[in-house]
Parts: sequence; C-alpha cells; structure tokens
Amino acid sequence: MNHTRLWVVATIIAVIILAGFALSVPHTQEVIETSPSFMSSASIPSVTLHDVFKKGMHTIVGSIAAPDACVTVSAAATLESGASGTSSILVDVTMPDEPGVCLERSSTERFSVTVAAPQGLPIMVRVNGVTATTTEI
Repeated sequence: MNHTRLWVVATIIAVIILAGFALSVPHTQEVIETSPSFMSSASIPSVTLHDVFKKGMHTIVGSIAAPDACVTVSAAATLESGASGTSSILVDVTMPDEPGVCLERSSTERFSVTVAAPQGLPIMVRVNGVTATTTEI
C-alpha cells in the first residue's frame, strides 16, 4: 500500500474526529447558568407571623421558608413613624442568600422579636431589605 494513501486516510479520520469534537462541545454562549440562590431579587418572600401583646410589649414570633437548614435567620423589630403621623412595627429579617455548603433541602426557620409599642399597630416585614408578604396566625 502506498504511504501517501495512508496519510490521506489518517488526515481524513483526524479531521472527522476534530470536527465532531468541536460540534459536540457546548460553547460558553450556549450554557445557561442557573443560580442556586433560593430567594432571587425578583421573588417576594412570604413570612408567617403571630403577635402577642402584653403590658405594652409586642412579642412577634414568625417563620420563613429557607433554602436549607444551615441558614441562620436573625430579626430585629423597631417602632416606625410614618410621614402622615401613623406608626407601625417594622420587623427586619436577615437571611443570607448563599449559606455555603449544606444539604439543599428547604426548611422553615423561626425567629422571635420583642418591641415596646401601642396595641393595634400594623406590622410590616422586610427580608434582606425586600418588603415581604405576611400572613398572621
């Protein structure tokens, strides 16, 4: 057999292998990156609250859905006065978006805050600066 013929066949096979590889590998523009973040900036968090008023003090117990059990939720409550003279209780809940390495199984995390305020004030909740929808039980 002629050596030229072997080189031509080897070159054709190599071109076919390289072309197949180039066509089968996804390009960086085609890969859609999904964020593992549980709470994106577009979603509105939902919080369940229970308010107990006793002797001028509100004890607010709440729960929020977390991406996993490793998330630490912290909360603080303040008495806010609006421009129109109305007051409300503002509960700021802090929950990290990326808790780190943990089993990604959603859980319900609880928090509790106390604040001195008059009875009957509305309660507003913010989670990481985003106003949350609340359900009172």
